[in-house]
Amino acid sequence: MRVLIVVPARYASTRYPGKPLVPLTGATGQARTLIERSWRAARAVRGADRVVVATDDARIREAAQGFGAEVVMTSPACLNGTERVAEAHAALGGAYDIVVNLQGDAPLTPPWFVEALVAALAADPAAEVATPVLRCDSRALAALREDRRAGRVGGTTAVFGEGGRALYFSKEVIPYTGRDYDADAPTPVFHHVGVYAFRPAALSAYPGWPEGVLERLEGLEQLRFLERGRPMLCVKVEARGRQFWELNNPSDVPRLEAMLAAMGME
Repeated sequence: MRVLIVVPARYASTRYPGKPLVPLTGATGQARTLIERSWRAARAVRGADRVVVATDDARIREAAQGFGAEVVMTSPACLNGTERVAEAHAALGGAYDIVVNLQGDAPLTPPWFVEALVAALAADPAAEVATPVLRCDSRALAALREDRRAGRVGGTTAVFGEGGRALYFSKEVIPYTGRDYDADAPTPVFHHVGVYAFRPAALSAYPGWPEGVLERLEGLEQLRFLERGRPMLCVKVEARGRQFWELNNPSDVPRLEAMLAAMGME
């Protein structure tokens, strides 16, 4: 199976303009931009045949080419990363069996998260999309709750049914649990990791569907699949000692840098 990984990035983020070019300092004191760290995460995935950055901004293109990335220019009319990935895939000829969207704001994505998605799609012919979910321990759940109390848009949570079939995704903390958990104890809340593996037919159809009501309310692009009744698979992954967080807000920069330092990542 031929696998393409696309790292979509746009400069004009509503919550954090210029986010892809924000520098993040690693454990050795070396600073690399968010887009470079996300591209490096994609390059670490075993079995990927090609990795490209997809953007509509010349500044991101120049930065990405500067660290050696292949870049596909896409339309500024793309509403989200999935539409940008679909456009990039089409521009490259569409000759891939699985297309991965590794978001440009998720530089801490371990390679085995993506590898698990590819394996899950290969094993389940009925699934059109696969995305990873990571069970929260008490500390991760506390961080999600604190973001909501502070009015920040933090991580996304997922609920799913039998066989991992996705039921819903939300920026609220779901399912509701009114209790606290001991340190490092598992919880019933799953953090949704913003990475997707698509079958080409589902990906190419996506931009032609109208934006869904829930997608618009939550600001979550994957809800368009659920609102259309398309089968989406949540794949449980293990952190294996790695910390994970996306860069959603300026306040996340020191959080990610602390994680890079704690994990000894350059």
